Amino acid sequence: MKKYPRSEKYDEKWVSDNWMGPHPLWLLEEMCENLDLKPGMRVLDMGCGKGLSSVFLAKEYGVTVFANDLWIGATENFERFVTAGVDDKVFPMHADARSLPYAEGFFDAAVCVDSYNYYGTDEMYFPCVYSKLVKSGGQFAISVPGLTKEFDKGYPDTLEELWDEQLFSLHSGAWWRHLWEKTGLVEITACYDIENVKEIWQPWAKWAREHMDFNDDDFLAADTNSDVAFIIMTANKK
Repeated sequence: MKKYPRSEKYDEKWVSDNWMGPHPLWLLEEMCENLDLKPGMRVLDMGCGKGLSSVFLAKEYGVTVFANDLWIGATENFERFVTAGVDDKVFPMHADARSLPYAEGFFDAAVCVDSYNYYGTDEMYFPCVYSKLVKSGGQFAISVPGLTKEFDKGYPDTLEELWDEQLFSLHSGAWWRHLWEKTGLVEITACYDIENVKEIWQPWAKWAREHMDFNDDDFLAADTNSDVAFIIMTANKK
């Protein structure tokens, strides 16, 4: 499996005590390889969960982070940021992705680790909401679970028994690229499937089965044709 040297500096128990999906630091480090983040930039961390990605951004790149999440309260995340020693660089926010309190053009970059598919499949979301948050010349990055290609019925036959309505948010990298490109607002700088996706996903899947009774293990095991993907996409605003 590909190594993520920046992520390896962080305590594994701290990660597993706070993650809410496949390893957020690995996914973020992969995304950041396609970005140009510099100290002092304002970065929106959309759907930050318990803020692991926000801590990472502040410590590794010296950026100022607005850690936005709907499911995890701002006070809880603030306490984590104080403990991590980044409360001077990371500002916790509690807001719905569809009703955000930020000024247009406020951010130098907006990143999203493993949540954009929950709201970003709406064709109006990127042009009417998300794109407006970042200034001209700014950067976007998302990592989303998905599929290696589109299927006529929305999913591969191997996953039919485990498919539920929420999984219709899973799409291919080509689908996501077209969704953003057709707006004419951005230039896509990277769009690809992460290699060894199951190695990225399985540590979380094992933990989730033991602690949350999730069936991600079954889902990955059923993917015998390797149709499941984790997609990285980055773009610059025109």
